[in-house]
Amino acid sequence: TMAVPPSYSDLGKAAKDIFSKGYGFGVVKLDLKTKSQSGVEFNTSGSSNTDTGKASGSLETKYKMKELGLSFNQKWNTDNTLATEVTVEDQLTQGLKVALDTSFVPNTGKKSGKLKTGYKRDFVNLGCDVDFEGPIIHAAAVLGYEGWLAGYQMAFDTAKSKLAQNNFALGYRAGDFQLHTNVNDGTEFGGSIYQKVNDELETAVTLAWTAGSNNTRFGIAAKYKLDKDASLSAKVNNASLIGVGYTQSLRPG
Repeated sequence: TMAVPPSYSDLGKAAKDIFSKGYGFGVVKLDLKTKSQSGVEFNTSGSSNTDTGKASGSLETKYKMKELGLSFNQKWNTDNTLATEVTVEDQLTQGLKVALDTSFVPNTGKKSGKLKTGYKRDFVNLGCDVDFEGPIIHAAAVLGYEGWLAGYQMAFDTAKSKLAQNNFALGYRAGDFQLHTNVNDGTEFGGSIYQKVNDELETAVTLAWTAGSNNTRFGIAAKYKLDKDASLSAKVNNASLIGVGYTQSLRPG
């Protein structure tokens, strides 16, 4: 049986994660997650660039009122940006999610806002966001059937009355195997394959090229779990760039 398909942005995510997570070139990063007795979650994140010495951090608080389907999320970072998101889920109808996302920079007085809507059920996952700057309408749809996935994503700039984004994707998911292909704006072509070989080893291959160019990008990556708390990641691409990463969980909670 086909469950709810992923959102458009999560198509091919398994392969993307193998290439992006677990690496920190010239960066030392620490994430800390805690939860209070009242159910408030605190996520603290800090990173330092070993080359420039620049440090940055963020503090995020999350609170859920499950009986009302409400969740509040507030995030502050060292760039002095305060972001707030209020979400209502499964209240108007099962599978419908509506959120208001706002950000404010006290130093400059700059404000921005987004109204986000999403609807998901068996075989379908829809999303439509309105960015008040512009305004720009972002819409996406993913249909899934017996492992096959087809998606479309667009962005429409109402001020200029033109399509700012026009993307298609096709993929297949079966247990420990995922295949993903996409065409962005008719010029950028991409594909990825993800394979979970066993409980310890995950592998991914990615391929991308641009129409009218001979430049093809190709990469392979792997993640190996050393034990339940530690993992080793490695990747290489056709430009002979090699990446190796080591991730250690200090303790759960």
